[in-house]
This record gives sequence, C-alpha cells and structure tokens, in this order.
Amino acid sequence: MPVACREIFKLVEELAPLYLAESWDNCGLQVGDPALAVGKVLLALDVDMAAAEEAAGTGAGLIISHHPLIFQSFKSLDLSTPNGELVAYLIQKNLVVYSAHTNLDKAAGGVGDALAEKLGLLNVSVLPLGQRERLYKLAVYVPATHITAVRSSICEAGAGWIGKYSHCTFAAAGTGTFLPREGAKPYLGQPGRLEQVEELRLETVVPQSKLARVIEAMRKSHPYEEIAYDIYRLENGGLPVGAGRLGDVAGEVTFGEFIEAVKERLGVKALRAGGRDGEAVKRVAVCGGAGGELWPAALRAGADTLVTGDIKYHTAREMLRAGLKFIDAGHFGTEAVVLEKLKNFLTERCAEMGTGVEFRVFSGEKDPFRYC
Repeated sequence: MPVACREIFKLVEELAPLYLAESWDNCGLQVGDPALAVGKVLLALDVDMAAAEEAAGTGAGLIISHHPLIFQSFKSLDLSTPNGELVAYLIQKNLVVYSAHTNLDKAAGGVGDALAEKLGLLNVSVLPLGQRERLYKLAVYVPATHITAVRSSICEAGAGWIGKYSHCTFAAAGTGTFLPREGAKPYLGQPGRLEQVEELRLETVVPQSKLARVIEAMRKSHPYEEIAYDIYRLENGGLPVGAGRLGDVAGEVTFGEFIEAVKERLGVKALRAGGRDGEAVKRVAVCGGAGGELWPAALRAGADTLVTGDIKYHTAREMLRAGLKFIDAGHFGTEAVVLEKLKNFLTERCAEMGTGVEFRVFSGEKDPFRYC
C-alpha cells in the first residue's frame, strides 16, 4: 500500500533524528511534494541524473540520499547547468528527494555502526566527542488493569533504558476523574456521569529517536479513547552520539593483514595507508566519509589504527608522528556500507506498519574516482 513521502521521512528520522545533524548541513526534504504517495523508494549516496533516471524508470517516486542534493543556498536556478537540468528533471518526473547526512553519520545503526560491523569489529562503542542523545520523560495515566500491557509495549518500543538496564519505569497510584460527553465511547463509565477510576501514573525515560515509536505503542496498548499523557524534555543526556566508532579486532592481526581485510570487506580496489605492516592491530577507530580530524580523539580512546576517508597530507603526518596507524579507504568506500543497513531498517519498519513499500539500492552506485 503506497504511503505519503512524509511518513517515510518520519521513519528515517526515527533512525537518524534531525537534531543530530551539524549546523552547516542541509538534511531533510530537498525537492518535491512530501504528500506524494509512493510504493517504491530508491536509496543512494548521491543524487545524479543516473539515479534520477533509475528512480523514474522503476517507478520509485522517492529518492533517499545520504549526501544532500542542495548543500548551499542559491539565488537563481539556471536550467542550462548540470545541476539545474537535474532539478528540472526531478520536478518534471514528479520525484521527491530527501537527504539524511550528518544525522545518519552519527545515528545508532547509521554510517559509523555499518562501517564497524562491516569490518568485523567487536565491543563497538561511540568514539566520545562530548555530544549525547536527547532524552525525554513520558508520563501516562493508565487504569490499574492495563498497567502491565502498557508498560510492556512502550518498553519493547524503546522506552525505559538507563545504561545497561531496560524496562526502567516508575508507577504511582491515584484517582482519575472524567465525565464522558455526548458522542463519547468510554472504555469505563457512562456518558453524562462523572467517573472515578483507580489509575497509575506510569513514568519512564525515552530517547528522542524512539519517542514517536513509543507513543505509537502506548496508543495501541492503552484502553482509553482519549489518553492523558505528558512529555518533558530532560536536561540529563543519554548515550554518547558521534560519527566515530571504536572497536576491537578479533584475534591477532598485523597491519598488513588488516589492510587486505579492509580492501576485501569494503570492496575497494585501492586505498592509502600509513604505518608498518608488521605492527599489531588491536583497537580500531572508524569514521565514514572524511573523518581524519577525529584522530586525536581516537588516540585518546586507545585506538592504534584509524579507518576513514579523505585524509589530508598534513593530518597523515601528524598521525604517524603520534604513533597512530591509518587506512584511507575513500569517502565512497567508507559510506556506501550504510545503504543496505538503511534499506533493512526501512523495510522492517514498513512491514511493522503494514505497508508494502519497496526499498532498493541504486544499482549504479560507484566511486567517482578511478584508480589507475
């Protein structure tokens, strides 16, 4: 069953909340009508004419890209230029473009996690840079007969996590009152008569990325026609967020062996590296795209190797002087791994919602660089 593009946007933002995006970034709707109903979606790192033509040719009304189509503001749109021609084509074919960039880089289950997973790292954690996930408190009033059902549903949807503990909630008893008016269909009581019900105020903490899903689960499990609930933004931060990840290598691996493993796992024909082949690789930091500037944080966190892309000459010199080995597998090579992970997430969420939206990765995805 086709759904409005804006509903797909919500799912992407459930995985990668917009507040995670850098201030200079341009995530979100790029071109098109968010109300357009689509049954097929194309996923791509970049939107070019080839991707647009594949979307139009396969009936995909929405393209979700990693890199924004529109990065900087402009005062005119010249349709005779390549970019102008592309935008004109998208509009003429009634295609919608939505981008998730630095928010997807940082998100749990985004680029960083996809890269660490692809490289087979163990005990993966966020490379600490100071930013933390935004938290909310949900307080909902539930009749005592349904407290178990509501608590279970919201916790299974992602509420109630504090550190390594799940299903963390608090409930306090009280008396709720309501007077059903004409046309109401109350679960308890009768229209026109004031009712008093023994209720529990159920409280729990919810990360912003899970808030919409938790509220949806609460609504489905709560018996009342009209639900009384409150949402408070909390000042205490949640789990660390960032584009980098830190993990351990399985077994004993030399740098030379690890280089070959990276090439094979990422499917790159060539890469740049710094360090001695015979040195051991034990703890690795990764960052999709251009993550060379994260090297001081990687070193402080105990990494002996950094895998990323677009490392600058002087940055490479600094890393080697500091004793940090590095592998530059390219911007494309370290980010393309997220597309399949994004596809799986969106497919699973749409299946849960009962929609038949089909997601596919752009068949023409390839590195813009040719290695000679």
